[in-house]
Amino acid sequence: MDLLQYTFFQHALLGSLFASIACGIIGTYIVTRRLVFISGGITHASFGGIGIGLYTGISPILCAAVFSVLSAFGVEWLSKRSDMREDSAIAVFWTFGMAIGIIFSFLAPGFTPDLSSFLFGNILTITQGDIILLGVLSVVLVLFFALFLRSIVAIAFDADFARSQRMPVTCFEYVLMMFIALTIVSCLRMVGIVLVISLLTLPQMTANLFTYRFRHIIGLSIVIGYASCLGGLFISYAYQIPSGASIIFVSILFYALAKISRICSAKKKKINTFVKKLA
Repeated sequence: MDLLQYTFFQHALLGSLFASIACGIIGTYIVTRRLVFISGGITHASFGGIGIGLYTGISPILCAAVFSVLSAFGVEWLSKRSDMREDSAIAVFWTFGMAIGIIFSFLAPGFTPDLSSFLFGNILTITQGDIILLGVLSVVLVLFFALFLRSIVAIAFDADFARSQRMPVTCFEYVLMMFIALTIVSCLRMVGIVLVISLLTLPQMTANLFTYRFRHIIGLSIVIGYASCLGGLFISYAYQIPSGASIIFVSILFYALAKISRICSAKKKKINTFVKKLA
């Protein structure tokens, strides 16, 4: 409890809460729509913006946000073309972003100590500005999904059906891709480019083991995500290991325990059914 007296730990707790809300909401759309690979491409493409930011002296997070949103729009546009496969479009922006990031990081004047924090994350170093960014994004996502939940669910499960109902599917797809990119960039300080995609998928996969309803997956994902962040923080403090990796380790542990519990429950039902038939 002595940790709660420190400002950096208070920032970490607040940032974890907002990140869990944002990732829980948009991550449910990612997993339902099966956009995990696309999200991974956007995540690595954001490194290009970070490199440009370090080189020009502009905020790396701001540059990463612009670069990620443009990359997300580019992937969405290219994947809709008949002469381009979706995985090929993702590979183009994935490799381009990483190449640009490496080049400009190398050309950046002086030593760049923040580079490792963007790659691997450190939630204990998040600033008040990072918290404000996550908070604003969380509020916007809550309002957007509350207003358009039925349309988002229809698009996530069957975009062709949504088009037949004259829903503005293309507009929603671009807006949601923008939110995916902004959520990824907002969480870079927490878990880094290498691990941020896990925060957008593991809590949702765990929640999906217990429920299939879109709204319930969102709520349960937020709870599981925040519990993973808290567990990762305390493991990081206890064993002096990187916080980003600790958070993802706890997320994987939760998923493994939930999966084992689900398997055991299914086997128990089969045994009970078999015993009843014998009786």
